[in-house]
Amino acid sequence: MTAHTGAPAPGGWVGDYLRAPGGAIEVLLAALRDWALAWGPVAVPAAAVAVIGWVVVRRWWRTRCHQALLADARRITVLAPPTVDPAGGAAVWANLVGLLRPAWRRWWTGQPHLAMEYVFGEHGVTVQFWVPGVIPPSLVERAVEAAWPGSHTRTTPATSPFPDLAAGRRRITVGGQLRLARPESLPIRTAFDADPIRGLLGAPVGLGRDERACVQILARPVTGRRVAQARRAARRVHHGASASLGGRILDLITPGANAIRPGRTADARRISQDPQLSLEYSAQNKAIVGKQRGSQYETLVRYAVSTDLPADTAEQLARQARDTARGRAHALAAAFAAYTDHNHYTRTRLHHPARALAHRRLDRGDLLSVPELAALAHLPTDAEIPGVERAGAKAVAPPPGVATPGTEVKPLGQSDTGHARPVGLRVADARHHLHVLGATGSGKSTLLGTLILDDAEARRGVVLIDPKGDLVTDILNRLPAAAAERVVLFDADSRHRPPCLNVLEGGETDREVDNLVSVFRRVYSAFWGPRTDDLMRAACLTLRAQEGVPTLADLPKLLTSEAFRARITAGLTDPVLTGFWDWYDELTDSSRSQVISPLMNKLRAFLLRPFVKEAIAGGRSTVDMAHVLDEGGICLVRIPKGSLGEETTRLVGSLVVARTWQATTARARTPQRLRPDASLVIDECHNFLNLPYPMEDMLAEARGFRLSMTLAHQHLGQLPRDLKEGISTNARSKIFFSASPEDARELARHTAPRLSEHDLSHLGVYHTASRLVVHGEETEPFTMTTAPLPAPIPGRAREIRAALRAQRRRHNATHTTGGAPVRTTETTRTHPTSPTRRIPPTRPAKTDPRRTRP
Repeated sequence: MTAHTGAPAPGGWVGDYLRAPGGAIEVLLAALRDWALAWGPVAVPAAAVAVIGWVVVRRWWRTRCHQALLADARRITVLAPPTVDPAGGAAVWANLVGLLRPAWRRWWTGQPHLAMEYVFGEHGVTVQFWVPGVIPPSLVERAVEAAWPGSHTRTTPATSPFPDLAAGRRRITVGGQLRLARPESLPIRTAFDADPIRGLLGAPVGLGRDERACVQILARPVTGRRVAQARRAARRVHHGASASLGGRILDLITPGANAIRPGRTADARRISQDPQLSLEYSAQNKAIVGKQRGSQYETLVRYAVSTDLPADTAEQLARQARDTARGRAHALAAAFAAYTDHNHYTRTRLHHPARALAHRRLDRGDLLSVPELAALAHLPTDAEIPGVERAGAKAVAPPPGVATPGTEVKPLGQSDTGHARPVGLRVADARHHLHVLGATGSGKSTLLGTLILDDAEARRGVVLIDPKGDLVTDILNRLPAAAAERVVLFDADSRHRPPCLNVLEGGETDREVDNLVSVFRRVYSAFWGPRTDDLMRAACLTLRAQEGVPTLADLPKLLTSEAFRARITAGLTDPVLTGFWDWYDELTDSSRSQVISPLMNKLRAFLLRPFVKEAIAGGRSTVDMAHVLDEGGICLVRIPKGSLGEETTRLVGSLVVARTWQATTARARTPQRLRPDASLVIDECHNFLNLPYPMEDMLAEARGFRLSMTLAHQHLGQLPRDLKEGISTNARSKIFFSASPEDARELARHTAPRLSEHDLSHLGVYHTASRLVVHGEETEPFTMTTAPLPAPIPGRAREIRAALRAQRRRHNATHTTGGAPVRTTETTRTHPTSPTRRIPPTRPAKTDPRRTRP
């Protein structure tokens, strides 16, 4: 019978260990000892060098990546809208997850991070983002404006949250950083009935002039590997094991009860046996799962409070200042206790807090979900929080059809939201007229100056009525030198003789007299009656019927000098006029004085001013307004109220507007396609629209004659009802600067619902609410900032004024022979493009039907 033999025993170290475990272990330890004695002197230093080299290279690599982030970094100051959407914080951080780079770029240059900062000072709190230079421009700005509609962003180069220390001062800075006290897989609180940062913003209230505080929240989106680490830590927490590396090593060395049953610890058994603990851990597990849904950020919270003191401050005072700063810093840290839930924040030491906050370096942080980060870093939603810098009006992007400046487009400004782009108004759309409303100092004159300079550069005729004077000065300082020959300047403050615009010369007699009488009647409406109206009309018609050049200066002589009146009225054939003067001559001296006194006191006050007498009643006109409009002239009327008085300013400006309108209506004889575009810009327009025509008819006719009218004023209360209705209806393009609450309520009819009355009354300087006509149709309103005027050219205004004086001397030389005026049937007039152009008179002699024909 054959004996059965078992399987051969395993050989090698394993077989030795199975046969004699103690001896095998002794052999192994001896072999390790021999290896250590032979290779230890080489291996240990090599390992140490490798570890040190790895640490040095890693530190260098991180420093290099961070230096790349600091280069061209920018600070985005965020102005909160009046009403902040609580969901905006989650929206902006969810949007910025897209900053996560591909794996190869993270290995080479690292992953950039952002910082949201609350910077506190004497005047309140500023909310700002720090954005590294490697992040494309406007990406974060657009994300912020999209998440919080109506917010404004202002981008500047990045600086430290604390200003540079002045010479002879020293700075005391106290700060720290906040880290999660429990495993990062456990969430902090995100659900609040009120704004959770209310306590944070209120903690540093009462900062002095030399005190600053800052809370900085650093964040960068993380990769899937980082999230996987958090999930593994969550599973360990679920099984009651340690989540940290040190804890896991201790678990391996001292396994204890964990070795009893793999995958189930003693804590886990205890939890399953205690119903209350079971419920708590069930809620905790649910919170962990909820946090792990969605995108994650690696974050770090730092805070600091600084106080600047004189360098020679006593040590006791410095100690008191340090204690005060420490108390404020603790208050900032304590405000984060509101986020306590399954997890909470604890304070840790931060060396050199001012330097740390200035460098904004993020190495290793705590993992937060998007809702958690949004609860920490968002715009204040509580409108009652004091000291928060807020945007006055929400920003609205212009409609797609709004033009950009270029050929046949007038520049207006730049959009202040979305993709920033220049905004303009097409010349053809400007014919629908522009209504500009804005208080003093809001930027209205800057906009008007931009429009006028563009017209001058494009050689479009333009007439400006400026009752303040500064706008004309700004334009003269910026006009190109080549434009000097096209300028016509009426300046009430100039010591030199102005050009002459005779209001009783040229044009149709009846229309000219109607315009003149209407101007006086509207300016002096409170002191003007039917007898005064009849007297002035008859006197002006009589003067217009004479040979030569009548002027307003002749009107007082006609009314007071019997010899002059007899000579003027001798040739009249109009029975109405002759009957009027027969009645006038039959009056007694006292009755005649009573009749003419209301008119004479106004004419004397008007004509006693040298500028008015020379510019309006100085003889034959030296300015042809039709030529100004048709040939690209630049007529600047500078008539400050402080120099002429309010009534005289209104009269002069209104008479210039009347002559401009006369030249405009004369275009009826020109085919429409041949009419060049021109502009009439009237600042404080309510003072100068005194023609005897309804405003809506005047604006409608002007559009057909290709005269673009820009009507500017300060508030709606300045406009009479008919003028307000006419401008509201027929000046179809609207640009509103900051308005009073009363005006905003009425103007909101043009901008609602996109811009409310609150927005219109809270616009900043150079910030407008606009609604433009595009291709003949009204578009949706939007907001923009007006373009600044170009820098003034030194000496340009003096150069243009000198050129105008030289032009005037040449004109006088061609009009005098031996010092006496030349009386001919033709006249030489000053024109913008040709100082000596000869044109026939606008009204040949002996053509008025009121005179006897030869």
